[in-house]
Amino acid sequence: ELELTANRGDCLSIHGVARDLSVALDRELISFEYRNESREKPGIARVADIHIKGDIEADLCYGLATVEQVNTPLLITLRLAMVEIEIGDRLDNLLHYAIHATGVILRAYDGQLLKEDDKIYIKVLNEAQGIVKVDIKQEPVSIVGVNQSSLERGTENSSLLLFESSYIHPDLLVEAVAQQNYKKDELYYKTSRGSESALQFGMEYLAYILETNSPCKCYDGHLNMTSAWEPTRIAVDCEEVCSLIGQKIESRKIVMILKKLGFDISHYEDEEITVKVPRFRHDIKNIQDITEEIVRIIGINNIDAKPLTFVESNQLNETLSYYAFKKALRYRATATGLHENISYLFADRSKLEAYGFTTLPKELDVTNPIAEDLNTLRTTISVNLLEAVKRNVNYTAKSIGLFEIGAVFDDKREEKEVISLIFSGQNAAESVANSGKAPMINFASFIEKLGSVIGAFELVKCTYQNALIHPYQSADILYRGVKCGYVTKLHPVAREAYGIYDTFIAEIEMSALLPLHINAKSISKFQGVYKDLSIVIDKTLLYTQVKEQIGSLELETLKNYYPVDIYEDDTLGDKKSLTIRFFIQSMHQTLQEEDIESVMSQVMRKLEQSCQATLR
Repeated sequence: ELELTANRGDCLSIHGVARDLSVALDRELISFEYRNESREKPGIARVADIHIKGDIEADLCYGLATVEQVNTPLLITLRLAMVEIEIGDRLDNLLHYAIHATGVILRAYDGQLLKEDDKIYIKVLNEAQGIVKVDIKQEPVSIVGVNQSSLERGTENSSLLLFESSYIHPDLLVEAVAQQNYKKDELYYKTSRGSESALQFGMEYLAYILETNSPCKCYDGHLNMTSAWEPTRIAVDCEEVCSLIGQKIESRKIVMILKKLGFDISHYEDEEITVKVPRFRHDIKNIQDITEEIVRIIGINNIDAKPLTFVESNQLNETLSYYAFKKALRYRATATGLHENISYLFADRSKLEAYGFTTLPKELDVTNPIAEDLNTLRTTISVNLLEAVKRNVNYTAKSIGLFEIGAVFDDKREEKEVISLIFSGQNAAESVANSGKAPMINFASFIEKLGSVIGAFELVKCTYQNALIHPYQSADILYRGVKCGYVTKLHPVAREAYGIYDTFIAEIEMSALLPLHINAKSISKFQGVYKDLSIVIDKTLLYTQVKEQIGSLELETLKNYYPVDIYEDDTLGDKKSLTIRFFIQSMHQTLQEEDIESVMSQVMRKLEQSCQATLR
């Protein structure tokens, strides 16, 4: 399968086809050598000389011959007709036949017209990148691979012929010609697709058919000019080649095919091969092209048909998971009546300092702020949200709920991401139901909204310190038992400074909220029981301390417990009444009364011992 494609021209000759067939048929390719020793030949250097100006991007080879008469055998004429090459001048016929046989680009010039002081001076120079011009007698006679001057062109009547074989990389040539409007001849089709780079082979074959069929004398030697060329090296993994083909091919066979196709194997170890691409195969760029060569020689019909396996690779990663998590948070926050706020990463340093927030050291601060009131990197989003609430209040808004997910910085300028929520003003719309007097947001309502966004969490005594935190209505947020932020009512002094309604704020680190892999737990098929327990404890005792003592029992049937009522009056003195609701359920049986009483008794005894609690 020759597969003549637009970017491959090495098979546009008998030699190229023979090279591929020798591989496919496992035959040795017979090399061609010709040297006529029957007569003395004058050296070409006596009558011709070549001069190179600058770095040339082409290879050239020149030969010279004196001809009495050019003859074209009938066999050559028939062969040209069979491949539909137009029959013309006898010299042109020989040139076209040699090109068709070898793949080397050949041209002929009338030597007598090119002589200057009985010598031919050839000057080669780069006119532009990819454009190599040949001048003789200060006149351009050809552009390598593109065209040839008709005035100096050799004919069957020329007595002295200067032959030229050339090679130029087709990628360079095509790009250069596309940029300029050069006149192109019939040989440009071959040079633009890639011609044979063995110029000496083309010249020897031309000399063979010329001297065999015509009375002529070829000068000894050639004038050569070669460009700097570095072969393309491709690392080939035989296992990857086999996976691309879909069939196991022995590495030894892959190496053998590539060698016969003209590739040089510079390294071969186990399944790893380093391949040097021959110059005439400019279309070989990567391992896929190498694989195509293997398939071409083996034959597509000799490869077992297999159903296509199309398996999508896993596109899930941490970045995508984090994005999905943030998106879910946004949806939940919006569903609770909050609007997303987007603010600058900058803040007013004076306000951060006034409210007791951490600020960056001067040497790490912004050196060229975009505005006077945005002169430092923010260490909290709360101040930015308060500014947004103030603007909304100025626009007569009575209920403002906002949230923002964004970056904040610590005093070392290290970045982390937080979610900050704020709600100010009325907790419901004014309506007939509330006589136009909607209730204001309170701590319990805000906590409910926060839970709708982030899920279940715990509140403990607040340890954060800044001037926005209310001393009596604030708490640390524990998420999965880890402190990750705080919730607070806005301090009255700060509220008056901003001129806004009652306001509640929460700020939580996003890293603590990331969803974890949760193992499924068995669900009991037996009915559970709720039991309330009212105890009298010291007024200063926190519920968290009571909760810790109950949790330390690790009772299997005690599934959940939470406070439902706190009662204080003068009759209790320095004590308070706390009512806790317990949910008791067994995984193995329906609970009996004695099972329930056993659990409640254990809880009561523990609280009596550790908290000095008494039954109310």
